[in-house]
Amino acid sequence: MRKGYYIAAVVGLGVGLFVLLAVVVLMIPTPTRIPTTEEIPTPEASPTATADPYSEVRKKMVRDTMRLRDITDEEVLAVMEKVPRHEFVPEEYLNQAYEDHPLPIGYGQTISQPYIVALMTQLLKLKHGEKVLEIGTGSGYQAAVLAGLTDQVYTVEIVKELAERLGYTNVEVKHADGYYGWEEYAPYDAIIVTCAPDHVPQPLVDQLADGGRLVIPVGPPGSYQTLWQVTRQGDEVISKNVTGVIFVPLTGGH
Repeated sequence: MRKGYYIAAVVGLGVGLFVLLAVVVLMIPTPTRIPTTEEIPTPEASPTATADPYSEVRKKMVRDTMRLRDITDEEVLAVMEKVPRHEFVPEEYLNQAYEDHPLPIGYGQTISQPYIVALMTQLLKLKHGEKVLEIGTGSGYQAAVLAGLTDQVYTVEIVKELAERLGYTNVEVKHADGYYGWEEYAPYDAIIVTCAPDHVPQPLVDQLADGGRLVIPVGPPGSYQTLWQVTRQGDEVISKNVTGVIFVPLTGGH
């Protein structure tokens, strides 16, 4: 009986070793053939690698806050869809660059709400080749929008640091008190004011060409103001009340 048990134990041990060896063999990975240099495909550049990451959100901004409201000028809409607002806001506000509200840019100034920029630009009725003057360069965003519509853009900014920021080749920038306009290049076909005086500055009216348009917010600082569209027809000035707005005040020594 003991001999039989011994033979069974040896046989059992042999079977176990065979099974273990089989498992080890199965676990050894099959060698993978390394492709030659000629067989490795050359990677193609991704079509979106250099694309504007804000393109789609900018289109959404134009669709939702402009097209669905009262902005109907297709050229204005096209420019608003093209100009990169995120390049004109401080880095800490990049995540809000295409939201429909103003943002601080320093020096007590703001970049205007996108809808208001589009509305005021539309009210200018600007045509290609016309000369436009902006009072209050600020971030430079409004000037960039104007530069997409005409190649004669002049802008005046009272804050020197802001006046030195803009780098558009078809935009002339002057550091001065915007109340007095920029008489050197007058008359202008259109004038846009992006800060609010408490009355319409007469120098700006005087610098309008016949048929020229002035778009300007007027009212007390820090309070409810009125956006006006002023048109000069010969010696007559026609003013139209557009809507209520809130802008930073026009500053200076006037």
